Amino acid sequence: MEFDPQLGDIRFGCGLSPVVPPPVSVAAMLSSLQGPDRAARDFPVEHWDDFLSRTKYKQSLRQLRRQNRGTPEAAEARKAQKVLARHAREAQMHWLGQHLLRRTKTETPFRERLTAFWADHFTATGKVGLLRRAATPYVETAIRPHVAGRFEDLLIAAVLHPVMVHYLDQDSSVGTNSTRGLKVPQKAGVNENLAREVLELHTLGVGGPYTQTDVTELAELLTGVTLDQVAGFKFRKDWAEPGAETVLGRSYGGEDARLADVKAALRDLARHPATAAHLSAKLAVHFLGDAPEPGVAEAMAAAYRDSGGDLSSVYAALLQHPAAWTPARRNVKPAFDFVASACRALAIAPEAMAGLDAKATMRHVQWPLALMGHIWEKPDGPDGLPEADNAWITPQGVSARLQWALAVPQMLLRDLPDPRDFVVTALGPDAPPNVRFAAEAAESRSDGVGLVLASPAFQRV
Repeated sequence: MEFDPQLGDIRFGCGLSPVVPPPVSVAAMLSSLQGPDRAARDFPVEHWDDFLSRTKYKQSLRQLRRQNRGTPEAAEARKAQKVLARHAREAQMHWLGQHLLRRTKTETPFRERLTAFWADHFTATGKVGLLRRAATPYVETAIRPHVAGRFEDLLIAAVLHPVMVHYLDQDSSVGTNSTRGLKVPQKAGVNENLAREVLELHTLGVGGPYTQTDVTELAELLTGVTLDQVAGFKFRKDWAEPGAETVLGRSYGGEDARLADVKAALRDLARHPATAAHLSAKLAVHFLGDAPEPGVAEAMAAAYRDSGGDLSSVYAALLQHPAAWTPARRNVKPAFDFVASACRALAIAPEAMAGLDAKATMRHVQWPLALMGHIWEKPDGPDGLPEADNAWITPQGVSARLQWALAVPQMLLRDLPDPRDFVVTALGPDAPPNVRFAAEAAESRSDGVGLVLASPAFQRV
């Protein structure tokens, strides 16, 4: 199969746009990953260091309340904590709007799709307090800068990020024979959550070549990886289990615990052939459907191994494989991809999204996404969103997509496009005749646009 620019935008990008042209070649799609990240520049979200200042401020307010119990100063600190929490909720909704605008306006849509894929692969979010709003700063800092580099760098950045450490309870893991564990035995105990997910989800995959012993040894190696009181990363030698640990037959560490040993283990896991196979298969399913041609993942895994885990080489193997350009669109868009591609097809203006306050963003975006099956930044577990089409095509999910398509576009766009033109804008020159007919026969522009967006043709890539 030959390269198709419209299909490139639909399958590997954020959907067709009336104002942003589709890619001209596979080479252009790949080179765009190495260029400046204009979408992040134009629609910024908070980085982790900035978010950390929120947690530091909260800690100072907590100390102020403890030191001044029953005083007006404590009451004022309590009020300030409530304001801080409200501002964090509002910021989270603002970032949701920014994510949509990135997809709506970006000239490098492949980057947005890859960022979302890896953010889901390394699912992590805070579970209490302000950290519940930390998923976007985590992704912006740990994931986005590494999507076109070496996987080992992405792995280290994600696994050792404070949000991941917190999410998988690594901050409660204390070596039994560590200085801390011997001094305060009731606080000792190795938590295996992070180690298990690193092996099972992040690298080797379910059924990969590891044993329970490998999980236990990696968990012991990870002791010492924790947080400080304001959720910043910290490696504490006095928490680390002493002695060497053996993971997949290789020994790490020794008498003197070091963060470098943890990173060395993660790099070796990233370079393992099973990791190449696992990641390649997952990427193929994500972009090409539940049952992609086996040769695609095999070609990607070979590129991964040959390049030492260079992700751009893996993407090249994907995009250069003939199966990537099969015209049949079998893969169903997840909920966020559906909403984002609709915004892109409608060319929603930044002012329209910026005009939504937090409550309006919840009403028009966050809550509909939840009805479609995607609770924004509140994952059910560390395995992230489902890839199977039947997880998205449910009675409630389909109904929610139809309702959103008919109601929300007219709230975001004052002048809706003529449905007879929009059907080509959204679906390309090969728009199915039945969808063209529905667009032409619609009684209103809102109905016509809604029918196009709700059509099976728009739901698939």
